Amino acid sequence: MKLKLLTPIALLLATLSINAKAQTGRPDKLYSMSGIGFALPVGESADYLKAKFSTSLGINLGLGDGGLFLYPKVSLHAFQFNQITPDAGYNYTIQKGRATTYLLNVALGYRKIVDKWAFYGFAGGGGGFILTPQAGVNAQTLQVTMDNKTNSTGIIEAGGGIEYNIGGANLFAEVSYMYGFGKIQNRVFNTVPISIGIKPNLSKLLKKL
Repeated sequence: MKLKLLTPIALLLATLSINAKAQTGRPDKLYSMSGIGFALPVGESADYLKAKFSTSLGINLGLGDGGLFLYPKVSLHAFQFNQITPDAGYNYTIQKGRATTYLLNVALGYRKIVDKWAFYGFAGGGGGFILTPQAGVNAQTLQVTMDNKTNSTGIIEAGGGIEYNIGGANLFAEVSYMYGFGKIQNRVFNTVPISIGIKPNLSKLLKKL
């Protein structure tokens, strides 16, 4: 399933890169983005999730000659999963398990550059999958069979960040709010992703190709 999700993402990145190569006029035409951090569960999500190490991958594609940019991002969040009620067909709840997300958000953002600093905000929507563990117990053979439940959901996400230019790349810190329309454990999925990382400026590289 991971391969099925990553394939369209790779195609999207390649298409946007080709479009960016044909455009000129602004120094922040195309950035790749790689971040690490935590996604903090809020609201009902805190009843069954706890934050663990997370990553995010994306690109920033400048639109026009102003500060607008397109921001596709894949969120690979990880959580500790403390199940409240067993899933249908299972008799036991999982405690201290691991839940992971494969969520794609496509946002529209605006960046303001001031010397070596930049400030930006964004908002958009998308969707994907949240995998939660399941455990089937066979009392006769004393065996536990582990499996994952795939929870599909749509999402909306809005946030902002700050960047500092170090030459051919920007260091960044970003915080956002993510709301999921699907439910897990009969509760909504809400989280506040916080990440830091690097955004290499690919604009100069593409001009040389």
